[in-house]
Amino acid sequence: MADEKLVNEVKNKFSSLDLPDLPKQLPPQLEFQRTRVLCNLDAPIHTDNVIYGGAYASVGVDNSVQLDYFRRKFQVEVVRLTKDDMEFDLIGIDPSIANAFRRILIAELPTMAIEKVLIANNTSIIQDEVLAHRLGLIPIMVDPRLFEYISENDTNNEKNTIVFKLHVRCERGAPRLTVKTNELKWLPNGSELLLDSKNSDSNPSSKPRTYTSFSCSQTSLPQFANNPISPMPEITIARLGPGQEIELEAHAVKGMGKTHAKWSPVGTASYRMLPEVVLLEDVEDEDAEKLVNTCPVKVFDIEDIGKGKKKATVARPRACTLCRECLRIGEEWEKRVSLHRIKDHFIFTIESTGALPPEVLFTEAVKILEDKCERVITELS
Repeated sequence: MADEKLVNEVKNKFSSLDLPDLPKQLPPQLEFQRTRVLCNLDAPIHTDNVIYGGAYASVGVDNSVQLDYFRRKFQVEVVRLTKDDMEFDLIGIDPSIANAFRRILIAELPTMAIEKVLIANNTSIIQDEVLAHRLGLIPIMVDPRLFEYISENDTNNEKNTIVFKLHVRCERGAPRLTVKTNELKWLPNGSELLLDSKNSDSNPSSKPRTYTSFSCSQTSLPQFANNPISPMPEITIARLGPGQEIELEAHAVKGMGKTHAKWSPVGTASYRMLPEVVLLEDVEDEDAEKLVNTCPVKVFDIEDIGKGKKKATVARPRACTLCRECLRIGEEWEKRVSLHRIKDHFIFTIESTGALPPEVLFTEAVKILEDKCERVITELS
């Protein structure tokens, strides 16, 4: 009974004390270091990411990864979208995830590209190997999801191969001829080049064998009936002088960029942290003019505040390239202008080569990353 009475007295004593609550948010200086990269004149600081749980346990802030919090904070905002490129913002995401999207877009999204070139005649100044390499880098405007991968043991058929034919000649006495990808003709029935006689069937009444085994024309397939396959137009392949000729057949197959860059579906896929430009004090009159004229990308603008006075404002912070020219005006300008980068806000840019629209490329990259996560979960469970 005495021990129970003592315990109750201790509880009452401490319950009556006015103890301060632990903060629910980080102090401003820690929050700034956690969410911003400070770009000083010499070098950026606070570049590391604190993403592990318990980092701020001493001040009572839970920094662990929580799915509900991520869902509320994560956003995708499309800024620009055309048939060739796309710019969008990824907000509330870790840089490792943004980099995963970039690597998948460059190396793991499949496309169709010319892999085998059968040259019947080439009297141009371009060597056969260089010509084949140039043909391989030409983007093929077709959905790669409609085709299958081909292995060493598979035969070339209508489900895994696209065949193109190129036959151009510059006549003698004519001016030099520029050969472009418009001259590549799609052969929906497969190869027209016959195999060597020693490899052909000994039965003379059998159908001549070619380099592909198409069981039907690709135009009979519904996905290609009203959508013919073609390479990206107006790309120069070669230039022919009088009397020169190129005759060849090119076979395109499905592959990924990690095997060869010709299968990469993007010209560029890049991201950068969102710039944040802050004026720490009012910049007026001549100093405002100096600041505006110094910035090469016109981040700053001048606002008329009345009575003949002008003030500098941050008009286009998104355009900032972190050149730091605004900090090099003079020694005191580091105390007047502050350049930041937001750690969880990324400006993502995708430039498609033409096989698929950029928005479809990003959607497919998300699916591939999702499949990778599911495989990891399956192997760990």
